[in-house]
Amino acid sequence: MGKQHNKIIKRSRRKEYLKRKKDQVKATIALKKSTPAKKTAKKAAKKVAVKKTAAKKAVKKTAVKKTAAKKTAAKKAAKKTAKKAAKKAAPKKED
Repeated sequence: MGKQHNKIIKRSRRKEYLKRKKDQVKATIALKKSTPAKKTAKKAAKKVAVKKTAAKKAVKKTAVKKTAAKKTAAKKAAKKTAKKAAKKAAPKKED
């Protein structure tokens, strides 16, 4: 940069510099305009995430219901076997 004594070289370098800066500004403006698209993409991603968590919660609920149903079925079976055992163990009434 020490060889900028010539006015013509200075002017051409300045023009190139200003052109680069304008292009940079245009690029940032284009990015800012494209960010709403990114925001909608983010919102869509959030909706998908919410749906996934809702689906996971639903799966957990059904799993809990299934385990609860298994437990109640096991309890009922245990009660039936206990009743049968009690009937067998109880002495028969004779009239």
